[in-house]
Amino acid sequence: MILLDTALQKLDSEQRPLQIAIYGSGFMVRGIVNQIHKYTPGIRVALVVNRTVQNARDMLDTVGVGELADITSVKSLEDSIANGQTGVTNDPLIALKSGAIDLIVESTGHVEYGAHVITQAIEHGKPVVNMNAELDATVGPWINELASRAGVLVTGCDGDQPAVQMNLHRFVKQLGLTPRVCGNIKGLQDRYRNPTTQAGFAKEWGQSPTMVTSFADGTKISFEQALVANATGMQVATRGMLGFEHDGHVDDMLDWYDLDQLRELGGIVDYVVGPKPGPGVYVFAEAPNDYIQKHYLNYGKLGKGPLYSFYVPYHLTVMEVALSIARVGLFQDHVVTSVGKPTVDVIATAKVNLAVGDLIDGLGGYKTYGLCENAGPAMEMNALPMGIAEGCRMVRAVKKDTVLTYDDVELPSDKLSIKLRQAQDKHFFEH
Repeated sequence: MILLDTALQKLDSEQRPLQIAIYGSGFMVRGIVNQIHKYTPGIRVALVVNRTVQNARDMLDTVGVGELADITSVKSLEDSIANGQTGVTNDPLIALKSGAIDLIVESTGHVEYGAHVITQAIEHGKPVVNMNAELDATVGPWINELASRAGVLVTGCDGDQPAVQMNLHRFVKQLGLTPRVCGNIKGLQDRYRNPTTQAGFAKEWGQSPTMVTSFADGTKISFEQALVANATGMQVATRGMLGFEHDGHVDDMLDWYDLDQLRELGGIVDYVVGPKPGPGVYVFAEAPNDYIQKHYLNYGKLGKGPLYSFYVPYHLTVMEVALSIARVGLFQDHVVTSVGKPTVDVIATAKVNLAVGDLIDGLGGYKTYGLCENAGPAMEMNALPMGIAEGCRMVRAVKKDTVLTYDDVELPSDKLSIKLRQAQDKHFFEH
């Protein structure tokens, strides 16, 4: 990772920065643009794509990006880049058609919109840094299949917990150890939080109440850990994950897991509420039967095993996105990407009693929360994926905390995300 700074400085000194287009203009994008514009040589935000152009302009003004250009065509984009301007548009195809854009960053957090952007990016041969964990955990395996066929790199993003775990996972494997647990550290978990209960916190931090609710009710962490599972082949030990609570350090938890179970499942993804170092991540790994290596692990203060604790005590979200842009744009390196058949899904679960005719709202809403479940059992029970639940209408009454199935709902007929999910299930589970 350290080599990225010198590689980017070289691009900057040669005045040939990576030209990127970012989709979205919300809380996360503001931080990304600020970090790149002010502190990252070798990368340039050439275009911001947002359904409401004025919101993009307002965000760029807040960050201090001047010389904005309204983009209506590929030519106007390429002219603005030549003139050193940053463009704004609501047309998602312009960046994908332009040879001047090196890669795109999808950061809308909207499953359906993101599905359109990324599939069109693949069609146009444009590499993608994807911050849309909700989309990735829902149809990422199929998107990666399409991307591989087209020779296009689509990957998750540094800074969020899945990529921090994957970086640590790669590090541990490089040492010759076998990762057995990839864990996420949380400060709060309450399945029944909703946008009303989270409105005050959301206002304090300039975020949307639904986004904050998704963090609090466990939906977001379920998507994040499903990403890690599908990138590593790991599973969950139980529906919803084990989800321990602990007020000490993650190092204290080495004997909390059943090693035989971890081996049988090929490792698990999990989370824990409350411990230090928060809000970080951890990987528990097993060493081979090599007394010399174990001696040096013990010498390095990691103990005598059989599990060894590795952790990162932070994740810096927007401040690390540039790392992914450089990894993809310069080295074609995947950060976090599904590998083959999915192993873990996120299934929709009733947050309240649901009646016939109820319309399921979006992620972080009032009606549902997401739970991790191993993909095989989820398919067997015909569980409704959380990522495509929005807009479904209930055709059967379901009690609170019941997993929703396809039989409980009427699906919208015109969503690309649903079609992608159906193609994914057919490809991986009906062969």
